[in-house]
Amino acid sequence: MEHTVKVNLYIPTLNAGTLWQDVLEGINSQTVTFQKMIIIDSGSTDETLSNPNIRGFEILKIDKNDFDHGGTRQMAVETFPEADIYVFLTQDAILAHPEAIENLIKHFESNPELGMVYGRQLPHVGAKELEAHARLFNYPAQTQIRSLKDAGKYGIKTISCSNSFAAYRRTAFEQAGGFPSGSILGEDVIIAGQMLLKGWKKASVADAPVHHSHDYTLKEEFKRYFDIGVFHADNKWIFDHFGRAESEGMKYLKSEITYLAKNNPLMLPKSGLSLLAKWLGYNAGLLHDRLPLGVNKSFSMHRRFWNFPN
Repeated sequence: MEHTVKVNLYIPTLNAGTLWQDVLEGINSQTVTFQKMIIIDSGSTDETLSNPNIRGFEILKIDKNDFDHGGTRQMAVETFPEADIYVFLTQDAILAHPEAIENLIKHFESNPELGMVYGRQLPHVGAKELEAHARLFNYPAQTQIRSLKDAGKYGIKTISCSNSFAAYRRTAFEQAGGFPSGSILGEDVIIAGQMLLKGWKKASVADAPVHHSHDYTLKEEFKRYFDIGVFHADNKWIFDHFGRAESEGMKYLKSEITYLAKNNPLMLPKSGLSLLAKWLGYNAGLLHDRLPLGVNKSFSMHRRFWNFPN
């Protein structure tokens, strides 16, 4: 389908691995015509950049040590800014339908107040119960629109979103200041929050599905939630405007226990350990400024973040 709006697609990569072929096939099957498709590669040593399906992509190469979740994506947009809509995927997000991107961006046409939209994440085929529940809890089966006035009802979930599959209206993107540099993660949450504070709305789109999930170990869960705690500690304005994360954690706990009791009770002990790892990691991250640098590095999933002044 041809769109009068100009759409750019951006994907950061580093050794994309076995899912990459399916990711590229999903992109090439889309009904949307892209003005530009851009890969930002951080020094892949596998076949990421030799896959024949990347024909038609612009390739930006950066050093692995220079990767920054927000800054790298912002650099890509500034290098190729000429579009009305910026679409972002990650290298492990497989579009689940040929109309996934079309269904995502059509909401910009029907609702001029929307600054960003993100797709519904489904677990990868064969995903285990814990990773499947995470997607079911965080990505509803109904399209939902949020604005700043919803913060009292939905709290910090008001600005939930994910650059694993998201699209931004250029005018809103620029008004919100683009992606920030120097954040350990959460560049998507930061810009979503800034958009809402400037009067824009955001939406989770149920009929724009993508397969994306992770089977984390307990150690990885701790590290991931440590980094989330660091992110929240470094962005206290989020708490000021949208509330804290702890109440959402309790809702998640209750939801996961109910889900596992119904689908696989044998997973309940692992669920308990996983939730404990997340709680410990998150609270340690909130207190990272009181911890030695070496401890922060060992606790973090993004060790390079700690090599630079923050």
